Amino acid sequence: MVAKLLTNLTFWVLIAILFGIFLGHYFPGQAMQMEIVGKTFVDLIKLFIAPIIFLTIVLGISSMGDLRKVGRIGAKSLLYFEIVTTFALVIGIAVAYLIQPGKVDKSGLSIQDPAKFTANPKAFSWMDFFLANTTLQVLTAAIIVGVALNFIKQRESVILFLGRLSKIVFTGLKYVMYLAPIGAFGGMAYTIGKFGLETLIPLAKLMLTVYITMALFIFVVLGSILRYYKISILGLLRYIKEELLIVLGTSSSEAALPSIMVKLEKLGCSRSVVGLVIPTGYSFNLDGTSIYLSMAVIFLAQLYDVDLSWFEMASIIGILMITSKGAAGVTGSGFIVLASTLTAIHKIPVEGLAFLLGVDKFMSEARAITNLIGNSVATIVIAKSENDYLTI
Repeated sequence: MVAKLLTNLTFWVLIAILFGIFLGHYFPGQAMQMEIVGKTFVDLIKLFIAPIIFLTIVLGISSMGDLRKVGRIGAKSLLYFEIVTTFALVIGIAVAYLIQPGKVDKSGLSIQDPAKFTANPKAFSWMDFFLANTTLQVLTAAIIVGVALNFIKQRESVILFLGRLSKIVFTGLKYVMYLAPIGAFGGMAYTIGKFGLETLIPLAKLMLTVYITMALFIFVVLGSILRYYKISILGLLRYIKEELLIVLGTSSSEAALPSIMVKLEKLGCSRSVVGLVIPTGYSFNLDGTSIYLSMAVIFLAQLYDVDLSWFEMASIIGILMITSKGAAGVTGSGFIVLASTLTAIHKIPVEGLAFLLGVDKFMSEARAITNLIGNSVATIVIAKSENDYLTI
């Protein structure tokens, strides 16, 4: 039993996170120097994202032989993403109105400079979104190559070569994942060391509201979707627990992208479904981000005593349905999206973002974890609709 525990990656990631919290709280100076450790691990993982997405999609499409199936999976995915993320936006607004996290004294809140986010916020642009989103670029290129392979004579030999290359890439990823505890330790130590647990107190109500809403969305909404397919949400969470802890430690859902693709394929989701749904979901199915953005807008409205009409709330949902899709692939994207949304509304002061900067890092874990779970559920749903056999 002890030997099994000591060789369990999840156990070591959890221990590393606890040590990171301890170092960050009691030795913040040293903890902040650990930023390079967490950042290096995430950067290492990011090296695998492009080749894994490319190889998985190309092999999936070229091996499928049915291009109509590719279009069908893509259409199903985008429809699912839009329905579920819209639901997430509505839930975020509803819970924010119910709990009213913004009904607090502004004088007790810590203020940071939001200038880099509020200075001339740009309107949402699909072209900018595509150019800034490497994942989407790789996804597009892979689909084109995968489709093209179906029309060349040397198709089998190319697929064989790419298959061997895929095994090499995944073997490399397997060894890099052994560094996950070190990466989680560095990420958590830096976060606690820089921002401090005491920064949570003034905005504890907002944080609690966000975490409660994320939990409700995961267990009620996503849980109900899985229950329809006779799958337990708890069973899924146990299956991907290592990926969840890595996201918790690094605050980055990208850190778990390659390994979650491996896990879902082992679960029984076909390579074509995993290859198309997961990368697309990382750009268009950001459930956690959608919840946070809608709650943040209502929080600021309550903070400044701004009354919003039903039409204005509907407008916020409509605007966020577009701008939330731009919250991937850009540094500080959450605040850029919030700034552009508030600017479009013309009623809530953009400067209010200053109140959110202090605790945003602590809420990024909830966003990233919810995004990861949401995309895992989406993959399972599309796989089941394609009659893939799942072993969970």
